Amino acid sequence: MQLSEIINVNRIKKGVDVLSKKRALEELSHLITEDQTQLNATEIFDNLISRERLGSTGVGYGIAIPHGRVKNCENITGAFIQLDQGIDFDAMDNQPVDILFALIVPEESTDEHLQVLALLASMFNDESFRLKLRQSQNEEELYQLLTEWHKPN
Repeated sequence: MQLSEIINVNRIKKGVDVLSKKRALEELSHLITEDQTQLNATEIFDNLISRERLGSTGVGYGIAIPHGRVKNCENITGAFIQLDQGIDFDAMDNQPVDILFALIVPEESTDEHLQVLALLASMFNDESFRLKLRQSQNEEELYQLLTEWHKPN
């Protein structure tokens, strides 16, 4: 699966000014539902918060990948935000998070869900890629970086 099937430029936002994990998850929930009318932002937010209670999705290097299974979700759907400043996310490395990629998947989706999470983990583990994301100028550049990334050899 390609990230271009999961995210579009309308679900990417740069320079987001939030001060907490809760506000970041709210922002992601609203981004997802802007063009996914069958989904409810409150339901998505509640789902993401519930997942965070099980353990932080802050994976390190200033990155978080909040995710969850949602009713009425027909396709794996993603949203990406880059924050103005890092926030406490209870990340594994205790570093503030400034890049978040949210992933919503259909309730019955398992294999695809895990494949996409693995792809995102590999992508965000790439130091030069993280640097390019943080140096990007706008949402279109972020979209291009996200959808054209290839695993280093």
